[in-house]
Amino acid sequence: MIKINLDTEAAVLREQKAGASLLLSGTMYSARDAAHKRMQILLHEGKDLPVLLKDKVIYYMGPTPTKPGRAIGSCGPTSSYRMDGFLEMTLQNGVAATIGKGTRDANVTKLAKQYHAPYLLAVGGAGAYLAQCVVSSKITAFEDLGAEAVRELVIKDFPVIVGIDKNGDSAFF
Repeated sequence: MIKINLDTEAAVLREQKAGASLLLSGTMYSARDAAHKRMQILLHEGKDLPVLLKDKVIYYMGPTPTKPGRAIGSCGPTSSYRMDGFLEMTLQNGVAATIGKGTRDANVTKLAKQYHAPYLLAVGGAGAYLAQCVVSSKITAFEDLGAEAVRELVIKDFPVIVGIDKNGDSAFF
């Protein structure tokens, strides 16, 4: 497992090969369909995004309610294909990588190569375990979206696998 601090080494993500196992620590953001749609509208209107995405990682997930004493509820990945139409927008705004589950369309491979931004895989069905890797969670945008609000997550040893690397090579068969 390769350990990467997202706050100081986000560029190292770009060098990892398809199939590599990583442990991520540092700060990332969560965002799902509704949040991506809101970001798209803001950009279309010429407005700034509510969070700076440059060199950040976006995790496609929406958590379950948080239990007392925890930073977040279960936070497993959501199916990434639902964000395929928004990927170029986020990459144009500097996103270093995305995390989700499942395969992506052919355009995602093209964009991974164009922007040198890998697609990382979190294990579906492991949301309770992944929640233990979240040190803190706070809503930073679109609070009215509930579970789909944008959250800033501070993580420690969050396990992922490189699904599609910057060369377009894939861990999928």
